[in-house]
Amino acid sequence: MKTRLLPKRTALLTGTILLSLGASVCVPSFAQDKPDRPPWAQPGTTQPHPQGDPSDLPQPVQAPLPPQEKQESPAARGTIKVNVNLVNVLVSVLDDQNRPAPNLPVDAFQIFEEGVRQKIDIFESETKQPLDLALMVDASLSAHKEIVFEREAASHFIKQVLRPGDRLGVFYFDEQVTQIGAFSDNVANLQDAVRRIPDGAGTSIYDAVLLGSKALEKRNSDRRRVIIMITDAGETTSRTDFETARKAAVRAGILLYTIVIRPVKNENGRNTAGEHALTTITEMTGGAMFFPDSAPELAAIFDQIDRELRTQYRLAYYPNPHGTPNSYRTIEVKVLPGYTARHRTTYLSGPQ
Repeated sequence: MKTRLLPKRTALLTGTILLSLGASVCVPSFAQDKPDRPPWAQPGTTQPHPQGDPSDLPQPVQAPLPPQEKQESPAARGTIKVNVNLVNVLVSVLDDQNRPAPNLPVDAFQIFEEGVRQKIDIFESETKQPLDLALMVDASLSAHKEIVFEREAASHFIKQVLRPGDRLGVFYFDEQVTQIGAFSDNVANLQDAVRRIPDGAGTSIYDAVLLGSKALEKRNSDRRRVIIMITDAGETTSRTDFETARKAAVRAGILLYTIVIRPVKNENGRNTAGEHALTTITEMTGGAMFFPDSAPELAAIFDQIDRELRTQYRLAYYPNPHGTPNSYRTIEVKVLPGYTARHRTTYLSGPQ
């Protein structure tokens, strides 16, 4: 197994209340329409209706209202704004037998940004941050052979992983990406959504990563954001490219767990471009890749992911020195000998 920006704190040196207006992001079905695509890869004319509480589903994009003109007070002219970005890093620690290693002290960790050691300002040996999970199932014809195992294993995982405060949404993807189950903790409804995933054609992996990341990014920032993707990794029909998908995942601060069910074991007999791309994004986010030899192994893999999510460490720091705004910054976490640490290796810095 190969082995989020975060809350931004703004300190005002003089008393000023700043109001901001924002816009919601819509994450509906992502349809492709390319004239050079074969008929089987063209999007359908109707979309399945997502299930669950409609208020949880993505809403149409609303344009931001124009800023209100107002007279600047003398006090406001002297205001200095200092933006301090707290960087959160979720760390999965494994022992020499590849088992989760809980209860290590803060002294067991060192964290570096761009090679410079950072002061750990927040440490949780077993983070209590609730989970927002996007379960994304490949519905393409190439993955259809194992769809029954996928559905049943995913249904078991939903019941097992959800704890009070957690929310999970169900998506499927083929030549487009569709949310079929709204984010909720209603196990029965979510399991029903998984079992209603239809057969499809084409595989839009980059679109799935992009839209899954955007769906999670619009939710509260004080939660862990996780995508769990089950796919054959045979990328064929995405409109989004690799770099756009990767940047969306990094910006949203997600953890990507990828389960690749390979219909053909030999690399010479299958499309490996999507597989290699998913490996890169997964490792960059601090998630993990799984390559089961058979679909029945999914249950054990889901168990492993669940244990890991429940034993994650949370480290957070204020970067010193600050990096260039809107740039990728590298992160490295070191842990005591005998253990290995897996974590996101980069984040996108915000405005200073």
